[in-house]
Amino acid sequence: MTARSITLDDPLYQYLLAVSLRETPLLERLREHTQALPMARWQVAPEQGQFLALLVKLTGAKRLLEVGTFTGYSALCMAQALPDDGTLLCCDIPGDYNATAQAYWREAGVAARIELRLGLALETLEHIERQGLCGSFDLMFIDADKANYPAYLESALRLLRGGGLAIFDNTLWSGRVLEAHPQSADTLAIQALNLALKDDPRVDLSLLPVGDGLTLCRKR
Repeated sequence: MTARSITLDDPLYQYLLAVSLRETPLLERLREHTQALPMARWQVAPEQGQFLALLVKLTGAKRLLEVGTFTGYSALCMAQALPDDGTLLCCDIPGDYNATAQAYWREAGVAARIELRLGLALETLEHIERQGLCGSFDLMFIDADKANYPAYLESALRLLRGGGLAIFDNTLWSGRVLEAHPQSADTLAIQALNLALKDDPRVDLSLLPVGDGLTLCRKR
């Protein structure tokens, strides 16, 4: 037994991957492709992608929404975990990496389950609401511009069904959440989100030290 979460040094992290990661060769190739890009830091960790896939299966989710898709690794993990009639709607801004994501989805045979909408995420989410889709999503993964995290929370609570799950990435922000007087709008927004969620009666909450911090919010 232990009274706090364990610290992962490099050898222990490698052990974690060695005994638990079930990454397919295609996912490994996509991850390595992404690591060669200038924005590689946007990529989720492989054990995080596997955890997202497990959450999809545990919750029985059929309708997923992702905000921030990049080269499509997390989307691929979740799409492969969906039942045959499941769907994933991805929101991202235009970039060269959009084609990378779509190519890997096609190769994995899940492209028909995924719709990629390009543009500012808040505008895309507003459009989804206007389509009458509030309360229709089972799970929403949010890993986009951090400055809009508080706004994404409100969108998630409108778009998710009761019992649906919102998942925020980077909520420990490499320790920058501890800054007393941050100058970064991203840091300020993550701090605000974390503090607001602590006592938000609309959700059940758990912040996990997975990747750079993963916050799970179950809509009550």
